[in-house]
Amino acid sequence: MTSPPPNTLVPAHLEADVLVIGAGGAGMYAALEAAKGGASVILADRSLIGRGGATVMAQMTVAAALGEQTPDHWEHHFADTLAAGRGLCDERLAALLCEDGPQRLREMDAWKVGWAREDGHIKQAQAPGHDRPRCAYVDFLSTGPAVSKTLRTQLNNASGIRRIGDLTIVDIALRYGEACGATALHLPTGQAVTLAAKAVVIATGGLTGLYRRNSASSNMGGDGYALALRAGAELIDMEFVQFFPIGHLAPRLVGMDPIMWDPFRYKLGGKLLNSEMREFEADYATKDARSDGTYKLTRDLATYAITKEVEAGRGSPAGGAYLSFQHVPEAEIRKAFGPVVDRLAENGIDLAQRPVEVAPIAHYHMGGIRVDEMMATGVPGLFACGEAVGGANGANRLSGNAITEAFVFGARAGRSAAERAKQNASMWSADAAKSAIDLLRSASKRDAPNPAAVIVKLQAVMADDVGPFRTDAKLRSAISAIAQLKADIGDTPFASVEAFDPVRADWLDLRNMFAVAQSVAVPALARTESRGAHQRDDHLGLNDAWSVNQIVAMADGDMTLRKVMPTTGKAAA
Repeated sequence: MTSPPPNTLVPAHLEADVLVIGAGGAGMYAALEAAKGGASVILADRSLIGRGGATVMAQMTVAAALGEQTPDHWEHHFADTLAAGRGLCDERLAALLCEDGPQRLREMDAWKVGWAREDGHIKQAQAPGHDRPRCAYVDFLSTGPAVSKTLRTQLNNASGIRRIGDLTIVDIALRYGEACGATALHLPTGQAVTLAAKAVVIATGGLTGLYRRNSASSNMGGDGYALALRAGAELIDMEFVQFFPIGHLAPRLVGMDPIMWDPFRYKLGGKLLNSEMREFEADYATKDARSDGTYKLTRDLATYAITKEVEAGRGSPAGGAYLSFQHVPEAEIRKAFGPVVDRLAENGIDLAQRPVEVAPIAHYHMGGIRVDEMMATGVPGLFACGEAVGGANGANRLSGNAITEAFVFGARAGRSAAERAKQNASMWSADAAKSAIDLLRSASKRDAPNPAAVIVKLQAVMADDVGPFRTDAKLRSAISAIAQLKADIGDTPFASVEAFDPVRADWLDLRNMFAVAQSVAVPALARTESRGAHQRDDHLGLNDAWSVNQIVAMADGDMTLRKVMPTTGKAAA
């Protein structure tokens, strides 16, 4: 069955007090907290509710100063977070993350998420960059799925939350400069949908889908950043993309996550070896890199180490490094990971007999939407949470902080949105959605270029020229290529004649991806130093003059860039 031509689309209309865009860990937490605050909620996602985004894919640990096994305090966690951020953390947000983290993990515990325990205490592992064991987990390969399942169960038991999947948000609706809802496309039917709300929360995750090799789900192309930019909000620290250093490279791995190797290293002390079968991490350790005999380098330094070994001609055959557990007895490997060992065997991998090959893979984004302690953006009525938020992590995220950030910022955003909804009447007007509806109606059938192929080209540009190691020439080439690809697809959406229209969906994705790619490349070109996840081969080392955050905004359709001093002050509201 075919849908009507795009110019005949008549929007369906839905209303609630709070609209949450994105249903990963942060979005689900925001919806739950908003409903707890008495608000009616629409929880919308382009995927299945609670099964898209990054949280459900996360395998490993959640950082919080619980002090269950080792004495701890949130300020110790805070100090480690600031150290990892290389001087650029928004201290208000970092403090909020660290101070509220234990409360959120205990709430999840009460919801029976199943944190691993030892002698009756929540078990906590030592992770890179932490001064003590601080990272809780369910088990080392299923923490994210367990967290997502627990939050979905809470959603099932909650009242006042309407869950809608398969919705791509086209634009935030604005009236008199305030967010009053959004316009969406229902992917299965091609139907336009308008969503009225007194407060809108962006919880769409990060941008690692911009890269050729990434650990993201398919809907992590930076949608929320582009929505925020077009609505008038600011972005911060967009140049800082974190690459997971030991993403699986070879042999072929089917049905398992490419970033699965960290927990093996936590438990078993896997060794990174070059082609000479020599450990090399110590060659790249700095005075702030911890060495406890198992895991020496933070993610940015490990990425640097592997890349430089490859460049020096000491890489593995597939272009990475070897990760070896051959020094660990086979019985100990099986004791630590049980059935996972059998799944690896099905892929022809025997860790006791041979190493695997690993290499950096785009994994997380430190930058994002600029917010205050209440998760409010500069646009009245517009909030953000989770990985969509920038600032808390500065130039590099501390291991284990991602899910904590989803919990803490999601809860705070939901609470803030509900409070605004209580205090304000609806600003909705159909005129607020007119430009987005007109955009959808303007879609036309075209044979070339193929939007799906353009996405692949853009991912290659980002991987090759805006990857973990950058130069002036590469970044300028990327900015030029992004502009050309954007010009190639034009300002009018493509469409097919089908109700489910992947061509139009890809065009809408590209509209966002181009804006976000530019918002990464432009500040990366401007930052003439190497700091955290942003490494310039032509500007080595820290430059004190660059102890500033860069702010991206849109003015009259053009991107602007300015510098601000990092926000200090660690009192969490």
